[in-house]
Amino acid sequence: MRDSIGSAILTSLSLAFVLRFDFAVPLEHRQRAFPALGIALLVKMVVFYLCQLHRGWWTWTDTRDVLKIVQINTLASGLFTLTIFGIYGWNFPRSVYILDFIICLLIIGGLRMTARVAKELAVSATHPGEGRQVLIYGAGWAGASLAREIRIDLESHFQVAGFIDDDESKIGEWISGHKVLGSGRSLARVLERLRKKDVRIEEAIISMPSATGRQIRDAVNSCGSAGLRCRILPGISSLLVKQGLASQVREIALEDLLGREPVTLDKGRITERIRGKRVLVTGAAGSIGSVLCHQIASFRPERLVLLDQAESGLFRIEGELCNRYPDLSAVAAIADIRNEAEVSALLLNHDIQAVFHAAAYKHVPLMEDHALAAIRNNVLGTWNTAKAAFEKGVESFVMISSDKAVNPANIMGATKRAAEILVSSFNHHGPATTRFVSVRFGNVLGSSGSVVPIFRRQIAAGGPVTVTHPDVRRYFMLTEEAVQLVLQASSMGNKGEVFVLDMGELIRISDLAANMIRLAGLKPNQDIAIRYTGLRPGEKLYEEVISEGERILPTAHDRIKIFHGPAVSPSAAHRWIGQLQQEAGEGNELEAVRLLLDLVPEYEPSEAWKARLGGGLARNAGVSPHVR
Repeated sequence: MRDSIGSAILTSLSLAFVLRFDFAVPLEHRQRAFPALGIALLVKMVVFYLCQLHRGWWTWTDTRDVLKIVQINTLASGLFTLTIFGIYGWNFPRSVYILDFIICLLIIGGLRMTARVAKELAVSATHPGEGRQVLIYGAGWAGASLAREIRIDLESHFQVAGFIDDDESKIGEWISGHKVLGSGRSLARVLERLRKKDVRIEEAIISMPSATGRQIRDAVNSCGSAGLRCRILPGISSLLVKQGLASQVREIALEDLLGREPVTLDKGRITERIRGKRVLVTGAAGSIGSVLCHQIASFRPERLVLLDQAESGLFRIEGELCNRYPDLSAVAAIADIRNEAEVSALLLNHDIQAVFHAAAYKHVPLMEDHALAAIRNNVLGTWNTAKAAFEKGVESFVMISSDKAVNPANIMGATKRAAEILVSSFNHHGPATTRFVSVRFGNVLGSSGSVVPIFRRQIAAGGPVTVTHPDVRRYFMLTEEAVQLVLQASSMGNKGEVFVLDMGELIRISDLAANMIRLAGLKPNQDIAIRYTGLRPGEKLYEEVISEGERILPTAHDRIKIFHGPAVSPSAAHRWIGQLQQEAGEGNELEAVRLLLDLVPEYEPSEAWKARLGGGLARNAGVSPHVR
């Protein structure tokens, strides 16, 4: 390659002289030309070498490479001009400088493009029409780059038949040698036209790295409606720019349909809260707790204590942490948060400085039938853990809550809202040293409480996939994203805040079910039926973000907001929790639920619970006065 560049330098300057003097170079200028050739070769080769123009794959030249060639040639020609001017002054023909620059640029650029064209012609000649016929969905920079790469890649298993793009202005245009054949809405007609030309399309590649979740879902729906299997190029945050695009094409995952932007963390603040500290995570074996443990371990705490009742899950997460973080002191502790003495002893024995409280019962229908179990675990267990943290004087206590705590319509949501209120009350216990905060977020995709594992099992069994209502919607987050934002929120605020994470847009569960069926290579309501079973007791059509009376405040992080609502005084909280402990201890489920209604007046019980509670839904347990 260096020989080609050297030849280009000598050729360009020689032609510049010949063209300048119409093929009759005077003797005096010929005498200057020969030394100038040596100077040009020396100066330009040094510049080209330092700028690494000779390196790289010439068969992959694109517009960025052309711009680089222009910049490097400008620098090389500039230095050559200065050198020659210093030697010959005004006695050297000035137009030769310009002609030399232009010709050298054309020759080197031409060499690059010739190598690329030769590669493409060679591939076309040796592998004519080979590979699966595909459409590229998305005629932007990524789609164009993917089409070019497929065209010249000998190892590619694809043959591009054209583009699909939802931008109507692009339809009919030619991009990277392929036509934009239509939009997603007209995909079925496009496929029919291609079939008439004996072109059988086997799949589509969605190539829209910057697309939103809604745009990806629309593309998947368009492909599914046309009976076309589709795969995807990763999002911009996951795209490996140093690898070929074709090698990164993969099956579509549910995460792609959410289209969540990557979380930007202030790692300095999180490190300050965790590094070198002794941290306790309750519910450590759960889907949220286990990811939380991994994230916390990455910030190098002095000790990480894992609390859970689930023996097998606890054994698993302890082993994972020890293998991945060999320098971490990870301690598995089988304990029950409903046992105040166990929790207190654990905090004291390990001298805990920070608590992340993720232990909770979270299955809505199950908790409707087991209200007392939900109250004992989610309310009394949280009280025990927060009280132990307060008495121990830990630095911070973070409770993981749920969007179901907003205007709750079920036992689970009411218990989480009650837990938020009680945790906040500890911030008003005089000169407390502990920061008590709660963090709310929506459904975590693929967690044990999510519909996703249920849908997967139903699809694997051949269906039907059961959805409660055609219009039911939920917020979904990725597990990693939710945990990262929990850690960020833990490093923010002062005391008593309820942090609410940006949960994006509401997702229709019926659409989620249909997309999961399509991702399995099947057709909704043809191969796998979607059956609607009706809303279950305590279930809402859609979740809310803010309760009445709460105020929303911004934070330094654009994905986290603070919600301020009325708080319960410490004395009122103690009176209320005392009565709840008594009723729960005696097994009085109805009285315990009435106490929930007293503390959480916005709780709207299901019809079944209204019938059980009778006329007087709530009783006054002396929870007021409230403090703000």
